[in-house]
Amino acid sequence: MKTSISVGGYARDDIKGTVEFVQKAEEWGVDHVWSAEAWGQDAVTSLAFLAPQTSRIKLGTGIMQISARVPSMTAMTALSLHQISNGRFILGLGASGPQVVEGLHGADYRAPLTRLKETVDIVRMGFRGEKLRYEGKHHVLPRPGGEGKAIRLDHPPTDIPIYLATLAPKSLEYTGAAADGWLGTSFSPEHADAHLDHIRRGAEAAGRRLFDIELHSQCQISIGENVEELIDARRPGVAFSMGAMGSATTNFYNAAFQRAGFEDDAKAIQRLWIDGKREEAAQRVPDAMVTQFGAVGTPAMVKARFEAYRDAGISCLTLHLLSPGDKSKFEQLEEVLDILRGV
Repeated sequence: MKTSISVGGYARDDIKGTVEFVQKAEEWGVDHVWSAEAWGQDAVTSLAFLAPQTSRIKLGTGIMQISARVPSMTAMTALSLHQISNGRFILGLGASGPQVVEGLHGADYRAPLTRLKETVDIVRMGFRGEKLRYEGKHHVLPRPGGEGKAIRLDHPPTDIPIYLATLAPKSLEYTGAAADGWLGTSFSPEHADAHLDHIRRGAEAAGRRLFDIELHSQCQISIGENVEELIDARRPGVAFSMGAMGSATTNFYNAAFQRAGFEDDAKAIQRLWIDGKREEAAQRVPDAMVTQFGAVGTPAMVKARFEAYRDAGISCLTLHLLSPGDKSKFEQLEEVLDILRGV
């Protein structure tokens, strides 16, 4: 099973420390690094900085928000990163959510899947070296009624993998039909069908197989002997995802947990969070919403969880290190990789 790490997303991150961490991860055999994009750092600048300071590890945006750039600029940015990384770049795209899209970017969030499809279409036209002539519901090139003309990007035809971060059923089906890879969150090996059935359905409809798509899943990892303490430490993070990662009506993380069999719990936690009862929301998180959506516990327990992800069909784990104590992230990564070698 392949491994990846994530960097960036928040302006408080130390770039020197990030470079050292990624270089050590590369030395120890980690396969990918994904740069996050939230409301602090963009997903591109850190990769451009990392590219000349690494040689093997693949560099991917995890993710570029489609609302933050027009599709042609997304394509040009991807082609530039492909060039400066000597072909190691992966374009990770996602629709984000209404709070960020409408609140931060001031863009329309309606029909996010249609917008994602149109973005992928136009980006791939750019990669193929075609003139950008497109008529969609949300993107029309050239702009009608003006003086523009269809333009070909000044790059040779290039094959850059496109991975999609999707959670809703129809978006997962589209991932199966069109993407090279899936960037998964809120995934549980015990409830893998809540995500993978939809990806499989989309793949088969397009004449593909599920495992034609590289399946990445984020995995929250906490290693220690006091398992109850580790679980308690994770409850606030789960409550945040259920209540804050989206609006009261549009929260894809909450919906994914509901599809995995935690409908009553997810809705109750969200209500408490929205009502401002943050501590009560965290206390309402059942153990299973922590233990079944990550790897928590002793080294032996964590190894068993990694095996469960592998057996569920996940081809790459994105390691989110949360171990408590005074261990540095370098020590935590080394410990996790040692466990994974046994898997």
